[in-house]
Amino acid sequence: MPANRFAQLVNFTVMSTLKILTYPFYRFDRKIIGEKGEEELNNVKLIVLLNHTSLYETLFIRLAPYSFLWRIARYLLVPVADITTKRPIVGRFFGALVPGIVPISRKRDDSWATFLNKVDQQAIVAILPEGRMRRHDGRDKFGKPMSVRSGIADIIEKVECGNILFVYSGGLHHIQIPGQTLPKLFKTVKVNLEMVDAKAYKIDLFHEDEKRRKRAYVKDIQQRLERNTPFCRQQPYNQN
Repeated sequence: MPANRFAQLVNFTVMSTLKILTYPFYRFDRKIIGEKGEEELNNVKLIVLLNHTSLYETLFIRLAPYSFLWRIARYLLVPVADITTKRPIVGRFFGALVPGIVPISRKRDDSWATFLNKVDQQAIVAILPEGRMRRHDGRDKFGKPMSVRSGIADIIEKVECGNILFVYSGGLHHIQIPGQTLPKLFKTVKVNLEMVDAKAYKIDLFHEDEKRRKRAYVKDIQQRLERNTPFCRQQPYNQN
């Protein structure tokens, strides 16, 4: 359900303030790939952030024009791990920043179904489809390789129109590694942006069998991550 006008104004103010505060401290090395440009942003229905390395990825708000911030301040919907939303400081910060946080567990239980039921044609969904953060060694906190998980396919199935925005992060470990408290300032963030038409994307990967179709989505996004993520030498997992 969209935020009311007052909540939209509050969320927009918080996001705009964060956007403004990033300017003195961070530089963005941004590249747009593909045929669609920024003029298509207001038609985005799904934001896919790839190469999840830090909770400070909220810095990517800097890239959004104010007109787009106004829209997501009302319609943004984000699944967030319940262990994150329960943290006293981080949970409150995300709650103030994002209008539509939906806590989910690490399992396919009722929490995921509750989130999917909220995804309608008004929603703008943002997701980090790897589902966990990359640690300094390039793996997750359990030492397992990072990869795109199947939940993203459930969301794509529900997106019927508009654009999918892929945000390929070069990594933020040079700013903050999971477990570190304070971020480092005066760093450059590398990021590639790619926008594709959702309907055309689904047609290209269509298969009548639902399981095979969903596997195709996951495989394609994994390949996009590996192909389009910008190389950042300052990431510790790139220095080996």
